[in-house]
Amino acid sequence: MKVNAIIQARCGSSRFPEKVFVDIDGKPLIWHVVNRLSYANKIDDVIVATTTSDKDDKLEQWCKKEGRYCFRGNEDDVLNRYYMASHAYPSDVVVRITADDPFKEPKVIDAVVQKLLDEKMDLVTNNFPPSFPEGLDCEAFTFDVLEQMEKEAKDSFEREHVTQYAYRNPDMFQIGNVTSETPLSHYRWTIDTVDDYEMVKAIYKNRIKDANGILLMDEILEVLQEHPEIESINSKVKRSAMYQ
Repeated sequence: MKVNAIIQARCGSSRFPEKVFVDIDGKPLIWHVVNRLSYANKIDDVIVATTTSDKDDKLEQWCKKEGRYCFRGNEDDVLNRYYMASHAYPSDVVVRITADDPFKEPKVIDAVVQKLLDEKMDLVTNNFPPSFPEGLDCEAFTFDVLEQMEKEAKDSFEREHVTQYAYRNPDMFQIGNVTSETPLSHYRWTIDTVDDYEMVKAIYKNRIKDANGILLMDEILEVLQEHPEIESINSKVKRSAMYQ
């Protein structure tokens, strides 16, 4: 059973160009996203799935330099990009990761994958409905489901957002959800604007100085409890519809 994480990433963001390379604690954002996945026990390989646009040559070069797998596909049809990437790097289960999020939680990812496998579901997420901070989103689905979505999804919104065909047709799929014990969906820990970026930098600046390894969710919550002003840095940023 091959479980691969596929990270959708590109440099051409209209709101925050080349945000995947902004510096966070001495490393680019894309490094943090990839690195955090190495702490998830259920993931075998990590693939950065970018586009064939010239703008994304830089991402491919970064992957080569770092010894990371890279796939280049359709810029707008992200569903097809995932499908083709899962052929290039054969996957029985695909974990969908977005490159905007520097705080992906390995234990949450493992829980999502484990539920998919144990309960033999088609798709498992942690935001249907959301209970974790925005930016800790994770989805795992079987290759068979990915192939079905690739064949049947026609709407441009469904092609761009990969799994929306399944959510729009819940009677056709077995969809599961992993829920946080404490409601945390009011937090925004993703990077879509400069304000989001400043918030993330502030969390790193105030992290526990002797902490080792990656910043885990509990430590981030401690930082925000000690420095509640940090949360206000990006409080005016428009949030994803499901988190509003």
